[in-house]
Amino acid sequence: MKEYLRLEPETWNLYEEAIENLQEWYSKIDKIQEANTAKVLDAFWKNHISEAHFSTTTGYGYNDIGRDAIESVYAMVFKAEDALVRNQFISGSHALSKTLFGILRPGDKLLSISGRPYDTLHQVIGITDNPSSLKSFGVQYDEIDLVNNDFDEKKIEEYLKTNPVKMIEIQRSRGYSTRETLSIEQVQKIIQTIKKIQPQTIVMVDNCYCEFVGTKEPIEVGADLVVGSLIKNLGGGLAQNGGYVVGKKKYIELVAEALTLPGEGKEVGPSLGANKSFLQGLFLAPQVVASSLKTAILTSYMLEKLGYEVNPNYQSHRSDIVQTITFHNKEDLISYCSGIQKGSPIDSFATTIPVDMPGYKDQVIMAAGAFVQGSSIELSCDGPIREPYIAFQQGGLTFDSAKIGVLIAVNEIIKKQKGGE
Repeated sequence: MKEYLRLEPETWNLYEEAIENLQEWYSKIDKIQEANTAKVLDAFWKNHISEAHFSTTTGYGYNDIGRDAIESVYAMVFKAEDALVRNQFISGSHALSKTLFGILRPGDKLLSISGRPYDTLHQVIGITDNPSSLKSFGVQYDEIDLVNNDFDEKKIEEYLKTNPVKMIEIQRSRGYSTRETLSIEQVQKIIQTIKKIQPQTIVMVDNCYCEFVGTKEPIEVGADLVVGSLIKNLGGGLAQNGGYVVGKKKYIELVAEALTLPGEGKEVGPSLGANKSFLQGLFLAPQVVASSLKTAILTSYMLEKLGYEVNPNYQSHRSDIVQTITFHNKEDLISYCSGIQKGSPIDSFATTIPVDMPGYKDQVIMAAGAFVQGSSIELSCDGPIREPYIAFQQGGLTFDSAKIGVLIAVNEIIKKQKGGE
């Protein structure tokens, strides 16, 4: 790499130290990758996936055998009754929104037990006023904060004993917050508590950034619905858009009718050429997620050595692909994101600056030289311009390419610390 990367000697030394000390953790990631690859292949085999499933439909999308096969594969991978996997979902937030509007009715109550949801859901729910929100349709909302990065089990129990709740929402990943990602073990324990008190309550898990990080998914521990994005983990970098919902068949049909129209549900929705990329992306996803995890661990090690707060640290158990770095000043946050942009395959020449973004109340800086716009399974780094100035890094299609991006970003910080330009 030295022939092509003009980096400070300190950057090279830190990188070589990191690689030498991280092999144990990389070996653990490889074993998870192997298990998830076998899981995906098993679903492909049992569904007899063939070239015929790469075909496409237009218009109404009737009788799309590829689309239907993909949904059967997803259901099998997640061990769910049914799945909805569509390019009509424009994002993970859109899939979440359609799930909420598909299930909830006027007078129902939605309860978040992982604190305040991600920023882009605030207007969907009505936390921020919007005439199209759930709140405007008479859906009630409440939330219970986490305590010490875990569910407040006592408060949740007390709440459920006196308040009928139609749906409980759990956001596993942190969003733009400082709390840790919720593990599958934590999710399992709290679902058991919920079902003992209100067995009829629907538990929906926002699984964005978490798929294939471990070997077990939320349906396997009692969740009724699981929602995510295809331009994150499961798209493998090949899906150009889309989202998924998996879970109980009766709920999937309601979500499908919210996405398309009542009476037609899953029967319509053209694939428009997406079937091959959805299948191939899922096939590659275990390897891509492993590359993202290795990139995150390398980042954690190097930035901690440079004196910054990182979460998780390189030795921690991980439940998603997100790595945070707390810079405590705006300048270092911008410098690091600029380095990620410089190391990207696309738009490496672009200058990253904080800008206003739809759905966010603070300006956000985003570094993402990606083949798919907004793809956060490709190496990307972003953060709101607010204290304590945290960078949220995720992705890495291949470890070799992603680590180069990280090295260039680290080099920007080292040059700044040395007083260089």
